Amino acid sequence: LPRYETLQPEYNLYDRAGYEAELEPLAREQSLGVISYYSLASGFLSGKYRSADDAAKSSARGAKVVQQYVNPRGLRILAALDDLAARHKATPAQVALAWLIARPGITAPIVSATGVEQLHDVLAAARLALSAQEITQLDQASADHT
Repeated sequence: LPRYETLQPEYNLYDRAGYEAELEPLAREQSLGVISYYSLASGFLSGKYRSADDAAKSSARGAKVVQQYVNPRGLRILAALDDLAARHKATPAQVALAWLIARPGITAPIVSATGVEQLHDVLAAARLALSAQEITQLDQASADHT
């Protein structure tokens, strides 16, 4: 039988544990392409949702995103994204995607855009190079301390 050549896990700065603990070692060992989905955690990593009041920004998913991600860890991640976005004159979404692109073993992140402006924003992430120190900053901010 043909072997699998790609893997499509949920993976982003917030949702790291499942992929990194079990799938990443296998994917790297077997040289599998990894195309992550929910790369912006349903828009949370764009900075769109920062409080319960922001749930109304998206009637379809806002409440779920706020409930799942707006917590001390999520806000710590947003603070690191904001810091690096300001340094690079970028957006939090671009920084979050640049982190994914820089990860060893990640072939490409899947991200959706609802308009041309969002498309230009996410495409710019491919040109954003984060330093090793900046990647460490994001890794530490997104570490699960529970």
